[in-house]
Amino acid sequence: MGMAETSFDTREKEEEARFKHREELEFRVKARRNKLLGLWAAQHLGFGQNEADAYAKELVACALGAPNGVFEKLKEDFSSNGVTVSESQMREEMARLEKVARVQVITE
Repeated sequence: MGMAETSFDTREKEEEARFKHREELEFRVKARRNKLLGLWAAQHLGFGQNEADAYAKELVACALGAPNGVFEKLKEDFSSNGVTVSESQMREEMARLEKVARVQVITE
């Protein structure tokens, strides 16, 4: 009986470790995507390199506060600066950059 419990405990710990790894990976992918998205948006907003870097960091931080915060911030910033980028374009770019971010994070 003791052996089955040990085997079960080991499998449970392994599964918990896999889950933790997946969650950390997803967090890093989203953070990287938001950074890349911030740099993309900064180009549309006409920011210089220093402003673009700061804006990208702001988007990464913004995502920590609300799940949809990045999209809403982009929408608001584009609108208030007279930049015409549709919601579908923003969503497509978010999806594209998520794939890029995933490759970057996995290959690091």
